Amino acid sequence: MTQSSHPVFCAIDTPDLDRARALVAAATAAGFGVKLGKEFFAAQGATGVRLAVPPGTPLFLDLKFHDIPNTVASALKAVAPLKPTFITLHASGGPGMLKAAAEAMREFGPDRPKLLGVTVLTSLDQSDLAAIGVSGSVEAQVLRLAKLAIDCGIDGIVAAPSEIGALRAALGPQAILVIPGIRPAGSAADDQKRVLTPAQALSAGASWLVIGRPITAAADPADAARAIASELATAA
Repeated sequence: MTQSSHPVFCAIDTPDLDRARALVAAATAAGFGVKLGKEFFAAQGATGVRLAVPPGTPLFLDLKFHDIPNTVASALKAVAPLKPTFITLHASGGPGMLKAAAEAMREFGPDRPKLLGVTVLTSLDQSDLAAIGVSGSVEAQVLRLAKLAIDCGIDGIVAAPSEIGALRAALGPQAILVIPGIRPAGSAADDQKRVLTPAQALSAGASWLVIGRPITAAADPADAARAIASELATAA
């Protein structure tokens, strides 16, 4: 599989195939992988992924599976032939679902897609958790779900920048930590409530970064991607 020059996935959230292809070109030209989520997949499906993403491009399928164990296992087997680097599922799906997912991926061998457990979405804060019945802190819930996922055979974790230090301490240096909520210096936070710059997140211990709107909403996405790549190269 072709490796990206930088540990970055560009989040491409559009249902439009032509728009996605243009953004993929901008991201890959800067040495980034691409993340496609539910918005694109619901509109274009696996065929659209094949049309939008050149072979060998690091691909993150952010589909956040959450269902009964058999359904999640079957869905993962259905998308594995797309050869994504990562696929997400909700750690809150519970031990049965997580273990079934990990088992489903084993048949694809050493180059199988890696599974990432989603802990607490970066759009949620303490008041949001309280509203859905979680009485503990955001950090406590992230750690609880992260440990559950890793114990059940999931490869890594998606979490907010502010949880990187606690996750590294709890899961060790080998854990894969994929971090959204990344905003280059001076850019808007949008609906992400817990953010860091790319350099700050990598310094804190992130394995991979997810950057979306600072690239995709820019007047010139290719130029915005190049600027972030330059920022990362300078900070290295």
